[in-house]
Amino acid sequence: MSSIFDLPTGMNRRHFMSHLAGAAAMAAPATAFTNTLLANATDLKKRHKAAILLWMGGGPSTMDIWDLKPGAPTGGQFKQISTSADGIAICEHMPLMAKQMHHMSIVRSMSTREADHTRGRYYMHTGYVPNPNVEHPGYGSVIAHELAEQVSDLEIPPFVSVGSGSVGPGFLGMTWAPFVVDSNGNVRNLDMGIDPTRLDQRLRMLETIENKFIGEKRGGSAEDHKKVIDKTVKLMTSKQMEAFKVMKEPKDVQEKYGTTGFGRGCLLARRLVEAGVPFVEVDLGGWDMHADIFPTLADRKLPELDKAMGALVSDLADRGMLDDTAIIWMGEFSRTPNINGGGGRDHWARSWSMVVGGAGFKRGVVVGETSSDGKEVVTEPYSSQDVMASVLKSLGISLETTFTAKNGRPMKIANSGKVIKELFT
Repeated sequence: MSSIFDLPTGMNRRHFMSHLAGAAAMAAPATAFTNTLLANATDLKKRHKAAILLWMGGGPSTMDIWDLKPGAPTGGQFKQISTSADGIAICEHMPLMAKQMHHMSIVRSMSTREADHTRGRYYMHTGYVPNPNVEHPGYGSVIAHELAEQVSDLEIPPFVSVGSGSVGPGFLGMTWAPFVVDSNGNVRNLDMGIDPTRLDQRLRMLETIENKFIGEKRGGSAEDHKKVIDKTVKLMTSKQMEAFKVMKEPKDVQEKYGTTGFGRGCLLARRLVEAGVPFVEVDLGGWDMHADIFPTLADRKLPELDKAMGALVSDLADRGMLDDTAIIWMGEFSRTPNINGGGGRDHWARSWSMVVGGAGFKRGVVVGETSSDGKEVVTEPYSSQDVMASVLKSLGISLETTFTAKNGRPMKIANSGKVIKELFT
């Protein structure tokens, strides 16, 4: 699990954190965004694309949320309800999202092979199965890398992970690593309480050391390290850090999203995208339900998901941001159609659903179909790389883009996945 606090090869963690602590102390509490950002907020929203990934760690039972099988022995306990999109029905415990489904689309024909949490998480984030010889970049790093030029005045990180660390930048380098914050927008090691004059002296000394390392041609790690330090100093002194102060939102807005960690995380995602951040991932874990799945979903997980996701979709639409912001909802896999002896469902990657909306996606449609018992995909199956290719297309990112891994091997963006044509007009 990578973050901005994971170090390039050859860098000692204590060494790096000592520098980060000093740099962080330069930050003074910001009281407002810069006047320029405020003045150009409307234009910023119009001209930059962004994506928000709602990551359901643990593997959510999509057959109990987006693709119910009423009457089937595998169907479970929930009823389905109609939605704002003609012909689409979802779980009864998702009433707020039911009102927003005309903005979203469901891919019900996901079929993947990775039913292990770690491998599935990596695969669904990168479009590649794990390979010991190469570390692939995840969604956030790829999209931030490709869209960062649209927001050249952005001083805060272009890839923010809320609640948990995301998959890292791989061969793209530490410049594109996820910047991890909690759901309150708190940045670790922000206030270190050091005198600014003393800090300035330390930073000058650090710059001399960094330049010496680079001058000795010690490889890309030294240059990456210096870039991280420079960005950290700029970050901690930027008034754009105000975007992280989610608790400054009006109380009624906070209540609309919900006072849970995931609710605040979704609200923070909206604030960050509004400020120009190209990619935000919000984590909602706890879906690995091998027992007592139905009361856990009904009483806790689905109400939390429904409130926050419903608020995010409606808020982006009301603010005129949804046309430029892709929303992706998925986990590493789903749960077995068969219910086990403990009243739960186990790991299942063969047939499941994910949800997308906003940006250039066609909305209010269902793609694909599973069998009446949910055990098989009966239409064309889609993979992680197909979803990734479709997300990139929705954001206007060229699928002809090719990266070069550290071993010199060319890597096609989205692992040459095919676009899911039904998601586009």
